Amino acid sequence: MKIVFRVVFLAALAALGVWLWTIVFPSPEKIIRRRLDEVAKYASFAANESSLARLASAQSLAGCFATNAEVNLDTPEEGRFTFTGRDQIAQAALAARSAFDSLSAKFLDVDVIVAPDHQSATADLTVDASVPSQPNAIVQEVKITLQKIGGHWLVTRVESLRTLSILNFEPARAPFIVWA
Repeated sequence: MKIVFRVVFLAALAALGVWLWTIVFPSPEKIIRRRLDEVAKYASFAANESSLARLASAQSLAGCFATNAEVNLDTPEEGRFTFTGRDQIAQAALAARSAFDSLSAKFLDVDVIVAPDHQSATADLTVDASVPSQPNAIVQEVKITLQKIGGHWLVTRVESLRTLSILNFEPARAPFIVWA
C-alpha cells in the first residue's frame, strides 16, 4: 500500500513540475500569441476613451513593433496604407482613433511558425475589425513577421495577403478566379 501511495505521489509531483515548467518557461509560440493578443487589444478602442488613454494606447501599440517595422495593408474599401517605423505606426493609430468613434479588432485563425533558431517567426492570420459606423466588418488576411529583439518578440513586418475570389459564378460555366 505504501508503494502505491509513493508512486501516485511521485507521479503527481512530476506532473506539477511539468506544469510549473510550462508556466515559467512558455514556448515561443505561446509568447508570440500573447504578443498578437496585445496588438489586437491596443488597436481596439472604445468611444468613451479619453485623450490621454488614446495616446497611451497608440504608444503601447507602437511598442509592440520593432523600431524599423513596416506595415503594408491593402484594404478593398480604403485602399493601400504603408507605414514605416514606430512613429508612423503610432501616428496612424492616433489618426484611426480620430477618424472612428470606436474599433474592435480581433485576430482569427492564427497560425504561428517559429524558425528553427527560435529568433524569428511568422504568423498568418485573419484580421476582423468592426467599426460601428460601417455596416460591414473589415476582414483581411495578413502575414505578420516577428523577430526576437532584446529578449522580446516584436513585429517587424505586416503585409496583406492577396486572396482568390470567384466572379460571375454560374454552375453551367467554369468560374473565373481573380486576385482580390
